[in-house]
Amino acid sequence: MDQDGSVAGKDDPLSAPSGLDPETAAKARDARDALATRDGVLVAFSGGVDSSVVAALAHDAIGDDAVACTARSETLPAAELDDARTVAQEIGIRHDTVTFSELDDPDFVANDGDRCYHCRTMRLGRMYDRAHELGIATVCDGTNADDPGDGHRPGLRAVEELEVSSPLLDAGITKDAVRAIADAYGLSVADKPSMACLSSRIPTGLAVTEERLSRVEKAETLLREWGFEGFRVRDHDGLARVEIAPDELERALDPAFADAVHEHLSDLGFEYVTLDMAGYRTGSVSPGGDAGGADGGVSDAGDDSADAAADDSADNDAAADNSVDNDGDPADPGADLGQTYPR
Repeated sequence: MDQDGSVAGKDDPLSAPSGLDPETAAKARDARDALATRDGVLVAFSGGVDSSVVAALAHDAIGDDAVACTARSETLPAAELDDARTVAQEIGIRHDTVTFSELDDPDFVANDGDRCYHCRTMRLGRMYDRAHELGIATVCDGTNADDPGDGHRPGLRAVEELEVSSPLLDAGITKDAVRAIADAYGLSVADKPSMACLSSRIPTGLAVTEERLSRVEKAETLLREWGFEGFRVRDHDGLARVEIAPDELERALDPAFADAVHEHLSDLGFEYVTLDMAGYRTGSVSPGGDAGGADGGVSDAGDDSADAAADDSADNDAAADNSVDNDGDPADPGADLGQTYPR
C-alpha cells in the first residue's frame, strides 16, 4: 500500500537483494501487510530496535497514517529520548510524546513482583489516550516472538489485557530477525543493546523514588561519557553496584577509574561504591529470583523486553556479592592502562 512517505513498492528493504534470508523477509512482509490493513497505527515507541522495526514497517505500510509515540517519565533516561527522536527521523515517521509519572501509582512505587505490570498498564493507557485524540484505533508494541518464553512477564499481561497489537509476535519474528530487519532498513539501532527502564536498577521490595532514579541515571550517564558501552549501576539502598561488560572490565580495574567513579558517584549521593567482578549481566539486580517482566522500559510497551525481563527479577538479597569496594584500595589490575577521567 503506497502512500506519501511510504517506501513500499519503491526501494523495498524487504525484497531481494535486501540481505535478509527468505524466511525473515517473508515474515517481515507478513507483518507489514497486516499493518497495511489498518486505517492508522500508533506505535508505542522507545527507539529501541524492536519498536523501531515496528515503526519502520508501519510507516512503510501506511505512510503518514502511522505515528510513533514515546512515553516520557522519570524512568526514561534523557539519552534514550534523544535516541528515539533520532531513529524516528531516520524512519521518516511522525514522532509524538506523552508525559506521565509512574511515581503517581503507589503500586509501582512499592516495587513488588508486578511493578512492570503497573508500569505497562499506565504507559499503554496513555498511548491509547493519545491514539484516541488522533482518531487512531490501533496501538502496537514491539513484543517479539522470543519474549513470551522469557519467564515471569507481568508486562505482557498488560499488553494482552489492553488488546495491544504485537505485529512482530504475530508474524513469528524473533529478536535476531528483528535486528536483521532493522539492518535491512538501515536503522542505526540495529545493533543497539537492549535497555531496561531505570526502575530495573532498584531491587524488588525497595521503593522506587525520584531520588534513586535520578542518581542511577546520572551515574550511568557518566559511564557512557567515559566510553563504556555495556554497563549498569544498581542502587541497593545507597550502595552503588557498578557492572561493566566483561570485555570492558579491564578498563574498570584501572586505579584511575576506581578513584573517579568513587568520587563522582559519592557526589551523587551513594554511600558506598562497588565494582561487581562478575561484570554486567541481566537479571543480577535481585539474584536468585524469577525473571520479572518489563518492557524495554525505556522500552515503551514491549520493546527490548528480554533484557528488561531479566533485569526485573525478584528478591533483593546479595546486594554486593562478588564485588570490590572502591572505598578502600582498588584491586591491582596488573597494568597501568593510562586512562584518564574528568575530576
